[in-house]
Amino acid sequence: MASSKRGGSRELAYLATSIGLLLAAWHAGAQFADPRIFPGPVPVFAYLGQLAASGELWFDLGATLARVVVSFAVAMLVGSVVGVALGVNPAADRLFGPWVVLFLNLPALVVIVLAYIWFGLSEAAAIGAVAFTKIPNVVVTMREGARALDPAYSEMARVFRFGRCKTLRHVVIPQLQPYLAAASRSGVSLVWKIVLVVELLGRSNGVGFQIYTAFQFFDVRAIIAWSLAFVVVMLAVETLLVQPYERTATRWRKSNV
Repeated sequence: MASSKRGGSRELAYLATSIGLLLAAWHAGAQFADPRIFPGPVPVFAYLGQLAASGELWFDLGATLARVVVSFAVAMLVGSVVGVALGVNPAADRLFGPWVVLFLNLPALVVIVLAYIWFGLSEAAAIGAVAFTKIPNVVVTMREGARALDPAYSEMARVFRFGRCKTLRHVVIPQLQPYLAAASRSGVSLVWKIVLVVELLGRSNGVGFQIYTAFQFFDVRAIIAWSLAFVVVMLAVETLLVQPYERTATRWRKSNV
């Protein structure tokens, strides 16, 4: 226990040192640049404080995070179902595999523009475009997970008459968890970036919209401030939610080695 606490303290010390060095390098670089082109950390954080005090920061961050959460949930649900179905059914995989390749290589910008043209500048179109862009990645990952299912575990479940629900809960899902974790981790990093583009092109709120507004006024300070605020939030999601889930999902395999 003591060694794990020391290890955690050491990691925090390295993290604090790394952030300190980054801020110092940022401040030093800003001294040799035009503050309108490359402002230092002091004016950027001061502007962030103003946004937070006015409530504007929380409103737009909340709008963007809501879109991220809904798009991510839809993409994971649909992509997981389709991926597992293709993985356990070779005939369906041969038939629809080229579709997956096509949608996997379709640029996100094309999907977003078409969604806005076909369905209008609506919230449903924005979320649907983001989810549609992520679904093929989830399908590919979960298809590989379904192909890797150990038939011996399924045979054991039949011998002990687990039933479909019990087999799914205790046999199938534990084997798919590492692939779900991998799809989740890549999904979070991809979805939030696409959400910003969606907001930039057709939403009236959110971080992407604020960055676009700042770009129109060539306000580099605001661009960096909004970007930094959202990156910090997504790093917190990655550190506090995604990484712990990934460790939990792969623990059972490590214990069997």
